[in-house]
Amino acid sequence: MTPGARVQAAIEILDLVIDAARANGAPADRLIADWFRARRFAGSKDRRAIRELTYRAIRACGEVPETGRAAMLRVAAEDPGLAALFDGVGHAPATIDPDEPVAEAGLAPRWLVERFAASGVAEADALPLLDRAPLDVRVNTLRPGRIDLPEGGERSVAAHGWRYPPETSIEQSDAYVHGAIEVQDTGSQLTCEAVAAQPGETVIDLCAGAGGKTLALAAAMENTGTLVACDTDRARLSRLAPRAERAGATGIDTVLLDPNKEAQALQRFVDAADAVLVDAPCSGTGTWRRNPEARWRLTEAQLARYVAVQARLLDVAAGLVKPGGRLVFVTCSLLDEEGASQAESFLKRNAGWRAVALELPAGTRRGLGLRLSPWQDGTDGFFVARFARL
Repeated sequence: MTPGARVQAAIEILDLVIDAARANGAPADRLIADWFRARRFAGSKDRRAIRELTYRAIRACGEVPETGRAAMLRVAAEDPGLAALFDGVGHAPATIDPDEPVAEAGLAPRWLVERFAASGVAEADALPLLDRAPLDVRVNTLRPGRIDLPEGGERSVAAHGWRYPPETSIEQSDAYVHGAIEVQDTGSQLTCEAVAAQPGETVIDLCAGAGGKTLALAAAMENTGTLVACDTDRARLSRLAPRAERAGATGIDTVLLDPNKEAQALQRFVDAADAVLVDAPCSGTGTWRRNPEARWRLTEAQLARYVAVQARLLDVAAGLVKPGGRLVFVTCSLLDEEGASQAESFLKRNAGWRAVALELPAGTRRGLGLRLSPWQDGTDGFFVARFARL
C-alpha cells in the first residue's frame, strides 16, 4: 500500500470507531482487527502504519469527531508531511479543502474536562493520559529460581516490577511463557501492595475480572490461606484458571456473582475476611493511554451508574471484613466522584470504620487515599484508599 492509501485506510477505520463510540459498539482494537481480517492484501508494515495512524488520530481529538477524515485532518494540521499525502492520487484521500471541518483537539469532551478540573486535574497537566503507555511486568515470586528477564527493561517503583518500551514482545519471552512474569501496570501492582496480603490470611478480590490482581495477591500470600476471586462476568472470570496455572498460583476459589445479589453468594464469608479488595467497575479515565477512544464513550449517566455500583459494592465488602480487618478500595479513575468523594461517603454510611494512611512509593494524597497518575508517577491513573474495621 502507498503511504496515501494507508492514510485513507485509517480514515475508514476511524469512521467505524466513531460510529461505535456513539452507539457503544465494538472497541477500536477489535474494529481494527476485523478491518485487516477482511483485507488480506495489507501486509505487516501496512497494518502497523495504519494502526499507528488510527490511534494517533484518536489521541489527537478531544470531542468525538464528526468523521474519520475530520479526525485525520486534526493530525495533518500539525504534520505537513501527513497533509501532503492528501493528494487524491490512487487510493489516497482527496486534497484538503481549506474550509472543510477539522476535529477539535483536546484531552476529552468538554464535560469530562470540567469534571477533571473539579477533581483538581488541569487539562494541560493530564495530556500524558493520551501518550502511549510503557509495558510493565510483575516478577512472579511463585516461580522461584533464576529468572532470565527479557532485555531492555528497568526496575520500576513496585516491589517486583519491571518496565519495558511499549513495543516489547513480552509474551514471546521464555519468562512469560513459563509464568515467571505477568503483564501488569505499575500502578496496578502498587494497589495490590496496598492490600498487604499475608500468608495464611483470608482475602477476597471482590471484582476480580480476569484475575491480574488476584495473581499478585496469591504471590503475596505464598499460595497459603484462603483467596477468593469474585466477579459477575463469567467470561472474564473464566480466564483466571489458565492464568493461575501458568503462574503456579494454587488454591484460588472463584465465585460467580449475580449483580445486586453479591451479598447472598458470599454469606459464608460474612465477618470472616482479613482483607477485601474492591477494584470497582469505573469510568476508566485513568487508562486512556491504553484505550484512548474510551473518553468518547463515557456519558454523564454512565458515570453516575458507576458511582452507584461502587458505593453498593463497598457496602457489600464491609460486611465481609472481620473486626480488625481491612478493606481496600481501588478505581482506575482520576475523578473524585469515583475516588476521594466515594471514600468519604463510605465512612459516612458505615460506622465502625476508619481510614488508614497509605505509604506507597508513588502517589499523592487525595482526600482519604492516594492518587496515581501518568504525569506524576508514570502509571495509569488510580485512586486507592484503605479502611480498617474497628
